[in-house]
Amino acid sequence: MADIRLPELNKVILTGRLTRDPELRRTAADRAVTRMGTATNRRYKARDGEWKEMTTFVNVVVWGRQAETCAEYLRKGSAVFVEGWLNSRSWETQDGQKRNTIEVQADRVQFLDRFARPEVPEDEFVETGGGVGGLADRDSDSDDVPF
Repeated sequence: MADIRLPELNKVILTGRLTRDPELRRTAADRAVTRMGTATNRRYKARDGEWKEMTTFVNVVVWGRQAETCAEYLRKGSAVFVEGWLNSRSWETQDGQKRNTIEVQADRVQFLDRFARPEVPEDEFVETGGGVGGLADRDSDSDDVPF
């Protein structure tokens, strides 16, 4: 039997509000990284015909200049559009317990609240065909996350 390779896709697009203020840190190489918690709501009709709402909480990691901008302009409650990919990572706590998490590594974060939109220099703006812009800085090194 031939080796069949399935197509692979790891893409996340979500909108939501921040559940806490963004947390900006620096790696040992002095690279900015910001971690933000988001809450995304999904509205659906239950079998009984009643409308229900479900909230999903997702952590988002942003790198580089975009991380600095998010930390500067966003606050708990800010509305954001996030485009990125899922990343899983594992670590061991100081008391030896193993931990795992899945989080979104953001390629782009767009501020949806008018008051939070910074003036973005044109040379840092990236247009990627979908009509949604963001700040340039797409590479990340999840092994270098300081939290």
